Amino acid sequence: MKNKTIFKIIGKYSYFIWLIFLIFFTVSVTYFYDSNKKNQINYLNKSFKNIYLNNSIKKITSKLKPRYINLEYTVKQGDTYENIISNLNIPNKEEKIFLNAVAKHKNIKILKLNQKIFFKIDKKNNIRIINFSIEIDKKTNISFERNDDDKTYSSKIIEKNLIKKITYKEGIIKNSLYDTAIKIGIKPNTIVEFARLYGFQVDFQRDIWKNDTFQIVYEEFKNQDGSIIETGNIIYANLNVQNTDLKLYKFEYENKIDYFDENGKSIKKTLMKTPINGARLSSSFGKRKHPILGFTKMHSGTDFAAPKGTPIMASGDGIVIKSSWCGGGGNCVKIKHNSTYQTVYAHMSKFGRGIKKGVRVKQGQIIGYVGSTGLSTGPHLHYEVIENGRKINSQKLKLPSGKILKGNLRKKFEVNKIKIDVLKSDLISKIN
Repeated sequence: MKNKTIFKIIGKYSYFIWLIFLIFFTVSVTYFYDSNKKNQINYLNKSFKNIYLNNSIKKITSKLKPRYINLEYTVKQGDTYENIISNLNIPNKEEKIFLNAVAKHKNIKILKLNQKIFFKIDKKNNIRIINFSIEIDKKTNISFERNDDDKTYSSKIIEKNLIKKITYKEGIIKNSLYDTAIKIGIKPNTIVEFARLYGFQVDFQRDIWKNDTFQIVYEEFKNQDGSIIETGNIIYANLNVQNTDLKLYKFEYENKIDYFDENGKSIKKTLMKTPINGARLSSSFGKRKHPILGFTKMHSGTDFAAPKGTPIMASGDGIVIKSSWCGGGGNCVKIKHNSTYQTVYAHMSKFGRGIKKGVRVKQGQIIGYVGSTGLSTGPHLHYEVIENGRKINSQKLKLPSGKILKGNLRKKFEVNKIKIDVLKSDLISKIN
């Protein structure tokens, strides 16, 4: 009787009993699962902390290289698409595909100083350029994407949201051009370009006197809040040295940009007066006591003291006939400009990109960087000019000026000059 009563009670509460059982079972399984999971995590953590495993992973991953690399190139004086692409170390067929794509667009035919080019390169198996983009101007890029045929690119124009402004500045030099220009709000890259343009006729260490003046009209590119994002070309410049005006006008012709004086004469000469900006003349041409060897000998060049890493420019167009170690001269470059002139640049910390024997370089192109290699007591550039096989004083060298505009080009230049003078006057009137 009692048993029947028990079974009746169990039957009546069977659902409740099963529910308790299921809850107990679920809790038990969850507990054992969590415990096991924690044990696995602890085991994995101990494994990853194992010094032998870590060393093995580092060794394996150190040999792995990314498939894609992104490169940004800034156009230098004298650059061409041919020499830019040749320095990327890609197959010849890739160079031809790139050059064919660029040649179809007139708006990027002229390379401009400081123009940006961006590359994305696939390094797996057959090296190729996946895409690239080129600045048309400071507001616009043209982007190239590889097509499915793998032999051509499709292109599109991409507008940047920048506002172009033409700026006028003037200053009185007290300590140095650089200090004065910085104080009146001129960006460093514009100052460097200003100095480069005048580097053909002015030695900034000896020719500039206190209270000499300068004027400059140049491009600035600002974003919506008025912040200067980039600077563009110098349109006009005037450096008044010891009461003498040296005016320069920007002029575009024959697919290139050049600067001319007010008489239509190019500022470029066969060789630049100094192949480095911001340097101090530390040792001139002639006999001197050698700072390391200790005895008096002929110093057959000119030394310019400058911080390590300061760019060194080719003082003229030519072919590199040496780019290697030169004994006491350390890392050096020798350039043959023509049948008359050669130049030597010594004690470099390193060579410029792609600078090697047989390479053709343009005036103003970076060929190396200031260092103190070889027999040297500190970072400086030792610069030599060789005329008909004889080393001469580069600072006393008299060289003919560059191109003189004639005919229709001279007429176009005169119209361009008038427009720039009107622009300058308008900008000055707004200040006053």
